[in-house]
Formats: sequence, C-alpha cells, structure tokens
Amino acid sequence: MKEGSLIASLFLWPIFLLNLPQMKLLILTQYFPPETGAPQNRLYELALRLQANGVEITVLTAMPNYPKMEIFPAYEGKKTMVEEMDGMTVHRTSIYVTKSKSISKRLRNYFSFVYSSRKYGKRLGNFDYILCESPPLFLGYSAMSLSKKLNAKLIFNVSDLWPESAEKLGMVTNRTFLNMAYRLEARCYRNATLITGQTQGIVSDIKKRFPDSQVHWLPNGVDISNYDPNKIEAAGFREQYHLAKDDILLFYGGILGHAQGLEIIIKAAEKFKHRSEVKFILMGSGPLKDELIALSNKLKTDNVIFAEPVARTEIGKVIKEIDVSIIPLRKLPLFLGAIPSKIFEILAMKKPILLGVQGEAKELFIDDGKAGWAFEPENVNELVAQIEKIIDRPELLKEFGENGRRYVGEKFDRNNHAQALLELLESNLEKR
Repeated sequence: MKEGSLIASLFLWPIFLLNLPQMKLLILTQYFPPETGAPQNRLYELALRLQANGVEITVLTAMPNYPKMEIFPAYEGKKTMVEEMDGMTVHRTSIYVTKSKSISKRLRNYFSFVYSSRKYGKRLGNFDYILCESPPLFLGYSAMSLSKKLNAKLIFNVSDLWPESAEKLGMVTNRTFLNMAYRLEARCYRNATLITGQTQGIVSDIKKRFPDSQVHWLPNGVDISNYDPNKIEAAGFREQYHLAKDDILLFYGGILGHAQGLEIIIKAAEKFKHRSEVKFILMGSGPLKDELIALSNKLKTDNVIFAEPVARTEIGKVIKEIDVSIIPLRKLPLFLGAIPSKIFEILAMKKPILLGVQGEAKELFIDDGKAGWAFEPENVNELVAQIEKIIDRPELLKEFGENGRRYVGEKFDRNNHAQALLELLESNLEKR
C-alpha cells in the first residue's frame, strides 16, 4: 500500500467504526418492571448499562402481575402491549395468572407465557442475541424457537438451578416430570452460545455437567451511587409502624417463600418477647405469608411486624431506618452456592447482615468482607445467640456497615459486570 493510501485509511478508520451496525439484544423474561423482585431489578439494571454502551435493547415479557399474582391495573384486559421504558422498547404478551399453589395451575402460568411469547416474538425481526432468563426453565422452549426464527444467538441466563432446586425443596416430586425437566435443561444449555450463571456455584455446577459449554459468571450487584445513605432520606418507616427511635430493628425484605425458611425468624422472635426494644420486620409477600402470620399468632410474637412491600425506588429509604438485615435460606446443599440478591442493596446502605446461608455467600460477605454475622441455616439457637451479640455490642453495627459498603463497591459493581459481558458478546459476534 502506498504511503498516502495508508495515511488516508488511518483517517477513515474511526469513521468506519462509527458506521458499525449496532448490536441488537432481545431480553426474554417472564419478570420485568414495574414488577418488583430480584430478577426484575437485575435484568433492568443490566439492560440500562448495555444500552448506555451502545446496545439496542428490546424486551419481551409478560403482563406485570408479580408478586401479588394479579395483573396490574394499567394492563388489565390487554392481550399485548408495547411501551417505552428508559429508551428500551418493551413488548408485553398475555399470561395466565393464578394465586393457586397447585402444580397444574403454576405450570399453566408458565406455559401460557411460553406460548404467547413465542407466537408474538416471531414478528420482532432479527437480533444478534436473545437472552433468556431462567427460571422459569420452560421459557427455554420459547427461547430456542425464537433464537432460530430471529437468527439470534442464545444466551441462557441461570439465576437458579432448576429443576434441581424444585426437587430438593420438595416442591416437585413426580419423577417423570423431573426427568423431562432435566432433559429440557440440558437441551437449553446445549443450544446456547453462552450460559451465564448468577453465582460461582451455579457456574461451577454447569461447567462440570456441560464441559463443552461456554459459561460466564454474571453476578448480581449494585450501583452504590444509587444507594448512598448520606443522600437518601428516611421514609418514615418507623413512624408508619409505630416503632420507637431506639428500637433495634431486625429486618427481612423479600419474597415470603419456601426457600427462605422464614419460620426461624418468628421462632427467634419468641425468645425476645421480654425485650420490648427488639423488633422483627418481615416485609414482602409470597406463597407462605399466611402461614407465617398464623405461626406468629400461635406463638404470640407481638414483636413481629408484617410490612407491605415497597417499590424498588423506595427500598433504600426503608433500609436507612433498620439496624440489621436477616438473610436466611433453608439448610440444603443446593444453597451452598446461593447469593441472595438483597445482600447488595443492604450492604451499600451501610447496614450489616445476619446471614443464614452457608457456602459461597458466607465466604464472600462474612469471612472476606467482614460485613456482618453468620448463623447455621435453620438453627434457631445460633440465630438467637448472634442477635444477643448484636444487642451487647452495638458499636459493631457501624463497623460492619462500613465494611459492607466498601466490599460491594469493590467486588460487585454493576457497571463492571455489564462491561465484561459486553466484551464477551462482541468477541462471540466476531466468530460468526
């Protein structure tokens, strides 16, 4: 090449880059804002960051109904809907909603969106990638079909190892059904260009069973600038629930479900009925809320308060007024690799945690991060003993709170995670 041509090409190179086609990503998920919850928040925050880095984001999701399992008023009576959300196009399709706990009704809930998303999604045009959120695992049927139809590489995002978790929690016992679900899981993984796992435990499990698959750790995280306790004002939570300024608030916020083993909090609260300044808050809704209220009434734990959930934008204001967040899970090998998503916002707000989760979460946030205390899952006596330590040494609340914010800021910044994923997606596109 002549020198003049070489110089000209160097000047034209940035212009060429500016004309590169924009990466197009379709996010397929049953759960998305305005619903509140862990997958909703995580996917929304990831989408915003990818969009800020030049990715064209489209979302295909269901009519919002979680956690109350009622279609939100603004969406009632609609089979499909298109709306704009922070620059993203969000397509919504119908879903069968039920409050029933029966397996048949829950399956109808899942498969109604599998059907409507597949039928509707075929008209959306081509994409570079389709990212499918699992669970529910069954959405993989729609994802694999749309991946072929829309000429998109499949990213299968695993936030919970299903059906393994359903089996070990005793939620599904039918062997034939479980075998079918395990075959679907394997099919989804083998059809995916990339599998992303929310925890290192999930990533390790999938790599072990599917060594030929590309698996990437895509953890949950936090943007600590959105959870700055120096800038967020209290929401008046204590006044709303008639709690004194000096009361010690032990807080759980999230789904009131099977996996959490929340009975332990109520049983621990029974041991502190003589301490009028110690209060236990359970904020949220879920399938076991009525049972937990019944247990509280049976044990006469007037120091347990069931608070209504708040919007994602308001949770920081509530966290500001608590003292410690209790984060339990049931004692199952399945949860050794679990990291409850609520940890990140709590620690970013400089509030310590009382963690009833063994394995990866304890190693990260208690052993390494020094951000709180740990107790053996489902061990009421250990939980009570740790609460007594907190009462006796209140100065540790501030120390562990400072440690927690620093730790999540360094290790679990959402911006860094999104950038790492984007680089991986770009490299995979180059292989086409």
